[in-house]
Amino acid sequence: MAEVDVLAYERELWAEGRVVAGLDEAGRGAWVGPVVAAAVILPPEPERVLDALAGVDDSKRLSPAARERLYDRIREVAATAVGVIPPDVIDAIGILNATYRAMRAALAALAQQPDALLIDYLPRPLGDWPQQRLVRGERASLSIAAASIVAKVHRDRLMVELDARYPGYGFARHKGYGTREHRRALDALGPCPIHRRSWKPIRQLRLPLEV
Repeated sequence: MAEVDVLAYERELWAEGRVVAGLDEAGRGAWVGPVVAAAVILPPEPERVLDALAGVDDSKRLSPAARERLYDRIREVAATAVGVIPPDVIDAIGILNATYRAMRAALAALAQQPDALLIDYLPRPLGDWPQQRLVRGERASLSIAAASIVAKVHRDRLMVELDARYPGYGFARHKGYGTREHRRALDALGPCPIHRRSWKPIRQLRLPLEV
């Protein structure tokens, strides 16, 4: 089976003189906490990038230790930025709109603005940028794979911080996703201020006391 060229999309755009940003998100399916998007601009130096970022892959296929190691390497090699949208905004506008907003925030935070985007698949375009929305983009594009790692690690670190603020839920372990541990904590404690109230499992529980 032929090896996939994970820079094929980038090479084509670099040949046109474009500045390419890869985008992905973390936390869309979680019951609690923010959705985080990352934007990554790799330098248009294929051999250097492939060597420096060996091992970069879809964040879901990597161990936490590998993600942490690669996160630092990506930030050394590439321009990166994140956008973070909190749970109250997710509840107000919906997770898909919040994901687009997080991606726009990540792009706005880049020191250099791209003129082409590679995005892990979303159902509608992101703004007016020239873009390609790729199914399983983290496996087809190194820029998107790098963005998936940056978004995941950034969000995981936020969830560890939130675990200290809201103990008892296990956020540092399950990162806010719907595990049995999380369900048991919700049954015992009810939702905390950073749970997404619009999510069905949360709507079915009692509301917390006002503080």
